[in-house]
Amino acid sequence: HFGSSISAPIRARSFRRRLQTFLPGQAMSLFQCCSGGGNIAPDMPTYRLTYFDARGVGEIARCLFVLAKMPYEDRRFPMSFGTPGDFSTIKRPEFDVAKAGGELDAALCKVPMLEVDGKKIGQSKAIERFLARELGFVGANNVEAAQIEQLCETVIDFKAAYTKAKDVKDPEAKEKAVKKWFDEDLPANITLAEASLPAGKGPFLVGSKVSLADVVWYVFLAAPKGFFDNTEGARAAFQKTPRMKAAMEAVEKIPELQEWFKVRKDTMF
Repeated sequence: HFGSSISAPIRARSFRRRLQTFLPGQAMSLFQCCSGGGNIAPDMPTYRLTYFDARGVGEIARCLFVLAKMPYEDRRFPMSFGTPGDFSTIKRPEFDVAKAGGELDAALCKVPMLEVDGKKIGQSKAIERFLARELGFVGANNVEAAQIEQLCETVIDFKAAYTKAKDVKDPEAKEKAVKKWFDEDLPANITLAEASLPAGKGPFLVGSKVSLADVVWYVFLAAPKGFFDNTEGARAAFQKTPRMKAAMEAVEKIPELQEWFKVRKDTMF
């Protein structure tokens, strides 16, 4: 039921927007069919994000949609494992059908893939940066936009360094390398990143409002079930960097993200 003080189209559009952010594609399609939602706000772009039923490299795009309160279809290909956790036994029949049918050609037969009014975009980082531009998370000018991209690239570098530590073959040496990463390397890297930040009043990393950089760093360091299995080690690593700590705490307090982390489906990765 919608309150009588707001016009019906606005009430319906608002309700549809909240639903589409949180419902999977099939449920949202059913709502549109039953409500006539397809005729609401025809000037608004139609977004469909296709990925697996996982957080993975699709989660930052979802967070941007949530932050912007922007409707989108969250299309997820289901997965199952013959042996839990063994990716050589993974089964993903709907993805295989879409791939074989050419539906994913624009994304090199991979996901995530974003469709904007039917036009297709592949590559997770291209999708994130496109959405950041479209939804207003790239700062106030081109310099801030470049600084935001710089910080996102820095995260890519740090992830690559962590992968080297995690890929050490000898179990004992691997344990030492990973421990050193969280105790020494990650805090040192965050200190370097903090020193690279442009001057600003904060609490966000660049400019006066939340940006793609804040979201990328939050998912990397502090989000529930973020990049690292060792969540406590990751959070401990930024405690002595005041600007990074302030930014992570500011992102964590955003109501839309708090709600998203409560309602999103719990997936393996």
